[in-house]
Formats: sequence, C-alpha cells, structure tokens
Amino acid sequence: MSRELSPLPEAPPGLYRHYKGGDYEVSGVVRHSETLEPLVLYRPLYDDSGWWVRPHAMFFGHVEVDGVAQRRFVRVEPAQQDS
Repeated sequence: MSRELSPLPEAPPGLYRHYKGGDYEVSGVVRHSETLEPLVLYRPLYDDSGWWVRPHAMFFGHVEVDGVAQRRFVRVEPAQQDS
C-alpha cells in the first residue's frame, strides 16, 4: 500500500524562545505515524529532559497573555541569543 504524503510544513532548525521564557533547540518537523500530523521535534536547553514533540500548528500558534496575542515560540536570531 502506497500513500502519497503531503509535504511537511517548515520549521527552520535553530534556537527558539518560549513566551514564558526558556530556550529550545528545534531539530525539524516529523510526522505522527498514525495520524500523519506534522510535529515539531525540539528539546529544552535548560535541562536534560530529552527530546519532545508538539503539533506544528500549536508550536507556531499564538497564545493570549493579559489580553494580548503573541507567538508561543519565537525564533531567536544569533545576535539575540545573549539577551
């Protein structure tokens, strides 16, 4: 049985910061084996808890904080890494 898979959405590898703080390394996008949902593969840099996955739409989605919508994770450019 061969099934044509849709292309995975982008998640550029690199450093990302969570809206609550904390930096994470994103490795890329993988696919759930049963649902084929795209998942972002990432790990926290502040501890050794290993690799995690989160639905792509949630990882790159928005959250509301004090009535203001903001991204859940934002990519940190190299010049911003020390901030």
